[in-house]
Order: sequence, then C-alpha cells, then structure tokens
Amino acid sequence: MGAVTVTDLQARQIREQRLKGCGYKAIASAVGLSRDLVRNYCRSNGLDGHAEVLAADDQAHRDIRCPNCGKPLTQPRTGRRRKFCSDACRRSWWSAHPATLQRSEGALYQMTCICCGKTFIAYGNQNRRFCSRSCYIQNRFRRSELS
Repeated sequence: MGAVTVTDLQARQIREQRLKGCGYKAIASAVGLSRDLVRNYCRSNGLDGHAEVLAADDQAHRDIRCPNCGKPLTQPRTGRRRKFCSDACRRSWWSAHPATLQRSEGALYQMTCICCGKTFIAYGNQNRRFCSRSCYIQNRFRRSELS
C-alpha cells in the first residue's frame, strides 16, 4: 500500500478550516482524509496546537505592520514571526528607542577610562578599559608621541 499524500486543494481546505478553529477530526471528515494524516500535515506546517488559540493568533498576525515605517508585513509560513520589514528598519527603530531594551542590572559595570580618566558605564563587558574608540586610538597609537 502506497503513502497517501495531501493534494493542494486538500491542503488549502485544511489550512482554512484549521484557522477557523476546527479540530483534526472535523477537518478529516470534511476533506476525506484520516485524522492522523490531517494532524501530521498540521504539525509539519505550523498549524498544530489548540484550534481556538491558533485561530486567534492568525487573526492577530494578519494586520501586523513594521513599527518603524508602517509597511504591512508578510509573515513566513514557518519559523519566527517578522517584526520589521527589513534590517535597516530594525536598526533604525532600535537606535531611536534604546529605552525599550530589556537590560539586566547585573550586566552594568562602572569603569574608569585608562586614557582620559573619565567614568563610564559598560554593558555586558567587565573587561572594557576605554570609554570610547578615540581614547583607544589615542592610547594605542599616540602614546609614544606624548612621551
């Protein structure tokens, strides 16, 4: 006995009914496939889980727009949901909203620059020695000129 495959029409019907909140058994009887085949198709295509939650999630993700430029986003069928339309929009938005970053208080280190003596806060790097790139350059390449 050969393997039963899902046709494009059946796949479209499964997706539509699953997003409406129908269960595997109801979809199987409507499409004419076994419940296990419908369940396996749903699992492999990101349609598994509780049908009501899946339907609510699909509705919530239909009108998602890029927070930076406002373009509507097209979500991938599988994988992580997109939040921005491009990398440029993502970088621009996070540059404009640094206060929304969730930073751990334990990763903030108060340091003193070994070049200029200025106190600065370093995030996530307790071995940092300079407050800026210009202090690093000055210490590294112009130290011999100052002596």
